[in-house]
Amino acid sequence: MKPGYRRRFSRTERTLHWANAAFFFFLLATGLILYLPRLSIAVGRRPLIQSLHFYSGIAWVCVLLAIVLVGDRRGILRDLKEVDGFDRDDFRWLSGRKAPQGRFNAGQKLNTALNLAFVVLFLVTGLLLWFGERNTQLRFASTVILHDGLMYISLILLLGHLYLALIHPTTRHALRGITTGTVSEEWAATHHAKWTE
Repeated sequence: MKPGYRRRFSRTERTLHWANAAFFFFLLATGLILYLPRLSIAVGRRPLIQSLHFYSGIAWVCVLLAIVLVGDRRGILRDLKEVDGFDRDDFRWLSGRKAPQGRFNAGQKLNTALNLAFVVLFLVTGLLLWFGERNTQLRFASTVILHDGLMYISLILLLGHLYLALIHPTTRHALRGITTGTVSEEWAATHHAKWTE
């Protein structure tokens, strides 16, 4: 590791992040083809796109679980504990006031919790939609609305995530952490003071 840098994310954490991102983008693309009539007509082959979308969704969950099971389970459990714990500083940070943060700031904790919830909700609603087309007893009117609503919310979260990771000057350095695993000690001390202590 370079002098002046510290390890922020393990190989397991980075693999989990990028596998999640790759599957999410593929599912978003195939989902938009199914959702938008013009795209659906332009691409054609709706049954093929539907199958790709469904089986990729199943693969998404299986790959994420496999990474957790094969990788650093202790590290992932430590992350989940940290994401689950909100303290006064997190609430102060969310209200826009300066407050020291741990390895994950309050926004990252919320984003991670929402992502985990969305993986489960996308899986459940996707299964209901898929099997509902084959068996009308499993067809619920609100399933489509929930699945589509999740897509809209995740799209907004994705745009915010990409803005902070790629454009915003003070948070852009965090991208280094999720690609190489390390961040500069100076940046860490400024943005994650509790962690650096």
